[in-house]
Amino acid sequence: MVSKIVLAYSGGLDTSVAIKWLHEKYSADIVTLTVDLGQQEDFKSIEEKAYKVGAIKHYTIDAKEEFARDYIFPAIKANAMYEEKYPVSTALGRPLIAKKLVEIAHREGADAVAHGCTGKGNDQLRIEISAKALDPSLTVLAPTRDWGMSRDQEIEYAKKHGIPVSKAAKKYSIDQNLWGRSIESGPLENPWNAPEDDVWEWTTAPEKAPNEPTFLEITFKGGVPIKVDGKSFDPVALIQHVNKIASLNGIGRIDHMEDRIVGIKSRETYECPAAVTIIEAHKDLEKLVLNRRELSFKKLVDDKWTFLVYAGLWEDPLREDLEAFINKTNERVEGRVRLRLYKGTAMVVGRDSPYSVYDFKTATYDSSSTFDQSLSRGFVPLWGLQTVVSRKVLSRKSESP
Repeated sequence: MVSKIVLAYSGGLDTSVAIKWLHEKYSADIVTLTVDLGQQEDFKSIEEKAYKVGAIKHYTIDAKEEFARDYIFPAIKANAMYEEKYPVSTALGRPLIAKKLVEIAHREGADAVAHGCTGKGNDQLRIEISAKALDPSLTVLAPTRDWGMSRDQEIEYAKKHGIPVSKAAKKYSIDQNLWGRSIESGPLENPWNAPEDDVWEWTTAPEKAPNEPTFLEITFKGGVPIKVDGKSFDPVALIQHVNKIASLNGIGRIDHMEDRIVGIKSRETYECPAAVTIIEAHKDLEKLVLNRRELSFKKLVDDKWTFLVYAGLWEDPLREDLEAFINKTNERVEGRVRLRLYKGTAMVVGRDSPYSVYDFKTATYDSSSTFDQSLSRGFVPLWGLQTVVSRKVLSRKSESP
């Protein structure tokens, strides 16, 4: 029996209709929760709307610091880019929303939590699995997935129950937080259509970006950024600062054919200026301080970590297992990276670390080199021995009748 439900509330049509629909279906009290992850919304208006539609209580939780420290920073250490393009910005926020849903459910004595995700996307996995992992006793409800209403029917339902509906239908479906902005649907559903100018809100068009490059220096310690251009920032302010500078230079626009977990191939667009810039710097610094075998294995670990996050498995123990390795390697990811930001590209042009594996005296080609080239005389044949022998065997096979 469901008597009180905590609903993750955005203030949009779906979750506003959900307040009324859930109350009607379950005769339950509805508590709404909005989590501030840096989406720059009018949270007071969202709260007022929740009460107007029928919520008995509303919570707004500022979780930006927790989001940056406990979710974004691990993603930086893992160089998290799903299918090498998407910095999992929306995906990272969902398990934190689920965590706050469970916390408020416990505080309110609720027996259920609810979200506004559809049955076609990945967010249903991210919220439901995380919530159930944190408290299996809670019922998790997905009204948007279950009510069977079309968009037009949903609008009619809203009008019938006095729920405010925007006069202008949304052209796109948009989600944003501190780490990025996702834009989908509408004209973007045709993969051949180039994104229209109104897709982009954060970033300057590369061709309209400054004609002179901007140089940016990011300092890392323990694998996470701590300074920009020599100035210390707290995690949220640092991300916001890099976001602003990179955006002005047209950095962070992503147009991506993405494989959703439910099996759909989806065209997605994102704006992730800080994510693209910081991860590019972090990857480069890792190349300076980790050896070839560490980097090769870490790429496998990073890919698996990123997939778990994308696939809604944040609470799976494997994520923490992988982070043990990621955190160990990042103990040495310390130093400075200098980037050249210019008309949509973020190019690393300098790096320095006290743990650098680069040794000038062995790498240089000038007369001061300490590298003994005579050692290569025996190394080359040994390194290629199996390749040479294999080719001989294959040649004999091809010549046989």
